[in-house]
Amino acid sequence: MGVQRGDMEKPLQILTISFDGDMTLWDFRKVMRDSLKHTLTEMQKRIPTPRVLKLTVDEMIEIRDQLAEEVKGEIWSLLEIRRRAFERTLEHVGHPDKDLAAHLDAIYRKHRFEDIELYPDVIPTFDALAPHFKLGLLSNGNTYPERCGLEGRFAFVVFSQDVQVEKPDPKIFQITAERAGCELSQMLHVGDSLKNDVAGAKNVGAPSVWLNRDGLPNDTNIQPDYEIASLTEIPEIIGIRRKNKTCQEK
Repeated sequence: MGVQRGDMEKPLQILTISFDGDMTLWDFRKVMRDSLKHTLTEMQKRIPTPRVLKLTVDEMIEIRDQLAEEVKGEIWSLLEIRRRAFERTLEHVGHPDKDLAAHLDAIYRKHRFEDIELYPDVIPTFDALAPHFKLGLLSNGNTYPERCGLEGRFAFVVFSQDVQVEKPDPKIFQITAERAGCELSQMLHVGDSLKNDVAGAKNVGAPSVWLNRDGLPNDTNIQPDYEIASLTEIPEIIGIRRKNKTCQEK
């Protein structure tokens, strides 16, 4: 794909780069589904009824997502939502059991956090950027850096569940810029979601990079400042800006 420039016309002076987490730095969907498979196997072993044996990972995801929507704005802890989702799943199959739900939750969390893998372009990109820019994590998820091999890599970390506001709400970007110690216009935000990351950043005047690993078409009216297929393209973006800045100062 290569670096593509969007509708940004003026060169910017970037001091900070904030990164989304899920599907930007690691494949959350894969580890989440794999973790649910482990819990489903345990559930089917404990309750080998026809209904449980027919239960699918997709059904479990639907139950969790429905619960999350119901408690939106009331419960921010993603761990609590997940635990309650297992309770509801057991109710759904006709076997309510809070102790078993807690057991399934423990299995899920073990695999969810121990089996997570970074995309191969993450560390090389961080190594290239860290000497020159303040790096941070801005996520609606709950994968803390120390759980995925990124301990000590970030100057700041902002999770929606901790500040009780989530992307694309302008407030979470404002909180992030404050923690980074820079203006929003000096903070480049990188993420895979056009709605949460790109639109969220643009709405507060922060430049944005859309990480489009799969080359998906953009059928929205949301236009990122840059579109890339790999994080390793970010240094090129910064290089373009540095060149522009130098020309501007002459």
